[in-house]
Amino acid sequence: MINRIDRRRFFRVSAQRAAIAGIAGVASRMQFPAVLAAESSSIEDPSAWVTSLIKGFAAASPLNSLRNPANDKAWDEPLVGFSRGDDPLYELYKEKVGPFHWTPLEMFQLTFPGTPVTAEELTVISWILPQTELVKADLRRETKNPAERWVRARMYGEIFNEELRRVVAESLTKNGHLAVAPTLSSKFKNAKSDRYGSASTFSERHAAYAAGLGTFGLCDGLITPKGKAMRCGSVVARIQIAPTSRPYDDHHAYCLFYAKGICGVCITRCPGGAISKAGHDKNACVKQLAVTTRYSEKQFGITGYGCEFCQTGTPCESRIPTEISYYAQRWGGVAAGAVVAAAASYGWHYRRTRPEPGTPVPAMPARSPNEDKG
Repeated sequence: MINRIDRRRFFRVSAQRAAIAGIAGVASRMQFPAVLAAESSSIEDPSAWVTSLIKGFAAASPLNSLRNPANDKAWDEPLVGFSRGDDPLYELYKEKVGPFHWTPLEMFQLTFPGTPVTAEELTVISWILPQTELVKADLRRETKNPAERWVRARMYGEIFNEELRRVVAESLTKNGHLAVAPTLSSKFKNAKSDRYGSASTFSERHAAYAAGLGTFGLCDGLITPKGKAMRCGSVVARIQIAPTSRPYDDHHAYCLFYAKGICGVCITRCPGGAISKAGHDKNACVKQLAVTTRYSEKQFGITGYGCEFCQTGTPCESRIPTEISYYAQRWGGVAAGAVVAAAASYGWHYRRTRPEPGTPVPAMPARSPNEDKG
């Protein structure tokens, strides 16, 4: 819990320092077409408008930076998705996680008390910020301690993500569509779920799942079309946007361990032993985060943490994994992976169709008198 509180405090303090240094001022003067459009025109195509706003800000904002000498970008181009405020999944989350977990309607009403609104009038806007190849490659090579670029992406990249949440919410509000970023709310807090342990009043990963952006893996990370090495963001708004289709009907559909009974690479990637075939041990994970916090402060002079070894060096690091990609990683090439995957698939089929030991071999049918004739 202490680590989580320190993390959020770090983000706020760093953002204030950035503002003092003039970074936020520069960002506000940048000519972001999507942001300017938000202030000067009506929204004719809400889906395209919001998507353009998010992608445009990520491409142009100086805050999308690792703040290292090379000024490397923190994030690649975002993925964007939408879910309805009355999607039954949000009630299911509340039922499963705990009564403290907000539905979109509850979050909206807490922020704008007295404003008449129904759940079906709301849209939850979700986005994925994929890690860059440079950042992923650095952590991929590590097995015990985090890489500096990864720590910078985790800390400074999240400062950018918080600013993106503000930009989206404020731009929508200026156009007459009241909006709020749940995790920026003063009412947002961590909580304990009787079923799942450490939790919070709103899960952006679960909002992204509802928006068709990915499914969960063995380590609880969200596997998206751009992989598992990413961060999420979300905003709840009173606006009508068609929901993104969910190309899955199971919350583990993209995880090879659950879907195919193979992989489990994230188990071996975790230096803290927080992942096993039984799933994700949150308490062990928090202990490992504390280790990376001490290392980051001592080695890089950065107040924060950066673990997530389970997000790199896995078949789902940068894509939705397939059997071929899994075996290619294990056997050193796509061609080899395809052969092994085919063999594994055949073996699975054979195990399902082969007769049980001791099953009598059926007698050959009698030959027809004309069988030997051409």
